[in-house]
Amino acid sequence: VKLVESGGGLVQPGGSLRLSCVTSGFPFATTTIVWHRQDPGKELQWVATFRRDRDSPTYAPAVEGRFTMSRDNAKDTAYLQMTRLRVEDTSTYYCSKDSMWGRRGQGTQVTVSS
Repeated sequence: VKLVESGGGLVQPGGSLRLSCVTSGFPFATTTIVWHRQDPGKELQWVATFRRDRDSPTYAPAVEGRFTMSRDNAKDTAYLQMTRLRVEDTSTYYCSKDSMWGRRGQGTQVTVSS
């Protein structure tokens, strides 16, 4: 089982980034995928979930309307399009399988700063 996040970086407030989560080793198309974020020493913060049995994702209130999660089952890849980024979105972003506490990748750092 492997998940690899990428696409993070430094962006100004109001900017956009697209994160990718490339997976392998499990049946992606029938697996719930979750994006979450975490700062060192702090709790996980849920961002978005695309359940295996739903047609559309759900979002945390803090990101709803600004972030869009999608998945490409043919590529075993999930995405998180982030727009209108805020300073408070700065964090390390992770994708995980099955739940926010499931196996996850190494994370990708997103820094929003002017």
